[in-house]
Amino acid sequence: MAVKIRLARHGAKKKPFYRIVVSDSESPRDGKFLENVGTYDPLYDPAKITLKTERIRYWMDQGALPTNTVQNLLAKEGFFAANA
Repeated sequence: MAVKIRLARHGAKKKPFYRIVVSDSESPRDGKFLENVGTYDPLYDPAKITLKTERIRYWMDQGALPTNTVQNLLAKEGFFAANA
């Protein structure tokens, strides 16, 4: 089972809200997930991002790979600088 850290879309039409979730790579985008590790709300200026850094670090240590979008969000929040 390959595990990914990715976005799951929620919210109404034209008003997106995303959860950052850990899920099996074969499950649907908005389907079953293992754990909710944060949120991303692009409607705020600047975009509002909340992260559970300890849990993200745990899942990455277990082999979970973030998608490109999530990796960019983590870098924007300074997640990788804190790990160095």
